Amino acid sequence: MTTPAAPRVRRDRREPYSLDELLAAVAHEFLQRGYDATTMEDLGRAIGRSKTSIYYHVSGKEELLRLAVAKGVDALFAVLAADGAGTGPAVDRLERVVRGSVRVLAAQLPYVTLLLRVRGNTQAERWALERRREFDRRLSALVAEARDEGDVRPDVDPRLVSRLLFGTVNSLVEWFRPGGAHGIEQVEDALVALAFDGLRSR
Repeated sequence: MTTPAAPRVRRDRREPYSLDELLAAVAHEFLQRGYDATTMEDLGRAIGRSKTSIYYHVSGKEELLRLAVAKGVDALFAVLAADGAGTGPAVDRLERVVRGSVRVLAAQLPYVTLLLRVRGNTQAERWALERRREFDRRLSALVAEARDEGDVRPDVDPRLVSRLLFGTVNSLVEWFRPGGAHGIEQVEDALVALAFDGLRSR
């Protein structure tokens, strides 16, 4: 599995850096080394600073993990809360959520990749896993609503559909890279065509 490219970091130790710049470096280091194997010294080197400067922003490594995965989690939940997300036929709302999630993955690729790798070994990881489960529950409810409205085949289990849909979306972290052979709009259209042509009732 390839890892998103390392972010460009400031090398002038006198110049301040933002939390967003720190989190970009953190996500890259955690993906490259693994959370457990990454030290605060490693993170300091990644941003060209001492580890002491990092404590200006956070209390420690686990808080950095929580903040990094939250960027992916928050972006996904924002799709559910977007304008129009609660109006119209459920099948159309489901399609908007799938499209929005593909765009989130492209825009927040390192953070979503990190989110998908957590295993529940720390409190931050357990929080992230519970948020992922809540997202799955809300998606399953949307599939069930679309089925009840007659727009989705009645012979499919909503929980299975949500897992298959987002298993496909999440698989993009394995190969999608911005600027690659396939643009995100092309990927989004192809995924929706494949999934929803099979899901819609006939």
